[in-house]
Amino acid sequence: MVRASYLQIYNEVISDLLKVERTSLQIREDRKKGVFVEGLSEWAVRSPNEIYSLMQRGALSRATASTKMNDMSSRSHAVFLIIVEQMSALEVEGEEFRQGRGGEHDPPKAVRVGKLNLVDLAGCERVRVTGATGKRLDESKKINQSLSALGNVINALTEKTNRVHIPFRDSKLTRLLEDSLGGNCKTTMIAMVSPAFESYNESHQ
Repeated sequence: MVRASYLQIYNEVISDLLKVERTSLQIREDRKKGVFVEGLSEWAVRSPNEIYSLMQRGALSRATASTKMNDMSSRSHAVFLIIVEQMSALEVEGEEFRQGRGGEHDPPKAVRVGKLNLVDLAGCERVRVTGATGKRLDESKKINQSLSALGNVINALTEKTNRVHIPFRDSKLTRLLEDSLGGNCKTTMIAMVSPAFESYNESHQ
């Protein structure tokens, strides 16, 4: 079984991009589910085309605005979640049961769950370059704060010390990605770097 969800984090508020209503959603933690977003819709998908269709649909609801640097600047972080569940038979007392065996001797089942987070981060912004004021300025501050929190978490995780505290709770972004940045997960980051000279300082960072 494969399920998909799509959310955005805008001004530290989480909302469902696949629902019409824009209610604020909360991050919860459960012993079985780990970190999750309460009330986030999940959609059963059966093909890459269905996944792409959900991505396109959610992207239309994402918060964007025009700045001096970009006509369609993302004002939020977006996370597309894909959850895969696989059920398999357990081996009991040395005897291997197989799925599909009928009757009262049906085998107990084990469920393995995998999660893939596809994250599109809003870009770091320098106010003197973007010319942001008012609402755009408030958005820029929230974006930069959460990106800074993400950087702090990554730095803490890569330090070769016996550091105990990792600041996952400093932002909604890092809290949501907690089980995707540590433990037995694999993380890949792709940076979009502008070749323009006026973007040198941002690219150099």
